[in-house]
Amino acid sequence: MKILVTVKRVIDYNVKIRIKADNSGVETANVKMSMNPFDEIAVEEAVRLKEKGVATETVAVTFGPTQAQETLRTAMAMGIDRAIYVPMESEIQSLGVARALKKIIEKEKPDLVIMGKQAIDNDSSQTGPILASMLGWPQGTFASKVEVADGKVNVTREIDGGLETVALKLPALVTTDLRLNEPRYASLPNIMKAKKKPIEVIEAASLGVDMTPTIQTLKVAAPSPRKGGIKVPDVATLIDKLKNEAKVI
Repeated sequence: MKILVTVKRVIDYNVKIRIKADNSGVETANVKMSMNPFDEIAVEEAVRLKEKGVATETVAVTFGPTQAQETLRTAMAMGIDRAIYVPMESEIQSLGVARALKKIIEKEKPDLVIMGKQAIDNDSSQTGPILASMLGWPQGTFASKVEVADGKVNVTREIDGGLETVALKLPALVTTDLRLNEPRYASLPNIMKAKKKPIEVIEAASLGVDMTPTIQTLKVAAPSPRKGGIKVPDVATLIDKLKNEAKVI
């Protein structure tokens, strides 16, 4: 069984985000970048399935500037077998990514696609469901447990009422939640090996799909500053302040 995983280069989750002076977007110059945390979980799950003997090959795919190839090398250092890079210097959004991935999947013919449920830079959580719809594949989103057996993948997912388990016939698409696993740290020997592994490059134009952004950002601004909270001695005081100061009750 072949597993395809998608990874994205984003601003590291530990970095405090700064808005550009012209309010056109988020400042990325001289900012630490890393693999999207949800994609790390997807990579870890694919590697674990390979180690269990469920999968025979794992492939990672990313889009972005030249530096995005480092994200692929991180994935290979974690245990991914092969990597595909689609150069994209311009902005690319969920619909365009899904269209391009569909073409790559038709070529690679994986049995299972594992993706992070969302990227922490835009938090749209759209690419996975859009791609599954385009492929006509069953999907299991927000997975907290994944089990593959007998041509099916059983996905336990978190819902408002608790947990739900769905059985998907392969080929299928799964998006990962935080509680699925704990991603491993890549060892130094594996990092060095990953630096020498070739990365397949597929030009975006060769995919023959429209990847033009469909959403335009007019302005990006930081949220308004808020006053710090206070502690009250008892419930009566709390109710009084909510009624007479905040005027919410």
